[in-house]
Amino acid sequence: MSACRAPRRLNRRRVTLLAAGAAAASLTLSACGEGASGGSAQTQFVQGKDGIDTVAKAERKPVPELSGETTTGKKLAVADYKGKVVILNIWGSWCGPCIGEAPNFAKVANETKDKGVQFIGINTRDAEKSQAVTFEEEHKVPYPSLFDPAGKLMLRFPKGSLNPQSIPTTIAVDRQGRIAARSIGPLTEDDLRKMVTPLIAEK
Repeated sequence: MSACRAPRRLNRRRVTLLAAGAAAASLTLSACGEGASGGSAQTQFVQGKDGIDTVAKAERKPVPELSGETTTGKKLAVADYKGKVVILNIWGSWCGPCIGEAPNFAKVANETKDKGVQFIGINTRDAEKSQAVTFEEEHKVPYPSLFDPAGKLMLRFPKGSLNPQSIPTTIAVDRQGRIAARSIGPLTEDDLRKMVTPLIAEK
């Protein structure tokens, strides 16, 4: 899938946000593109044929502290959902593949909410919350998203973990708050279920 880019039109606020997030370049995130699978010698992960990388229980690293304000102005901390399987989806309203996968995420989120699963988005590279909210309303997204225009939350993922490397990226967190799986690029309903179902079954 070819990479797509954020809109070129920049206002002063957007320039400020991009400058503040310049350090995010170290992640080599490609806008709406599929990046190379990562990690390091510190993490032994299995690269699945379906594009879902998984980590054995003994090798999993804790998810970093991810908190802040949502796209609708509420406070949210991923740590508050420890005890549930958490599915983190990094997206932007300007991102074509994010638009394509949005109905899949809405459907699976609704299917699994009574099974101890909490979906949380991380909205990035949108200059205004209103852009993200419009996206959520249009695609009937049933879960909250942290507003992270400069990509600072993505920098918190530890080296050697299954960290985000493109937009969209999806990261699965087990009930103990550890990073268990990652997929780079858009997900179908079936692939998303393949990521979620084994974690629901874990004890």
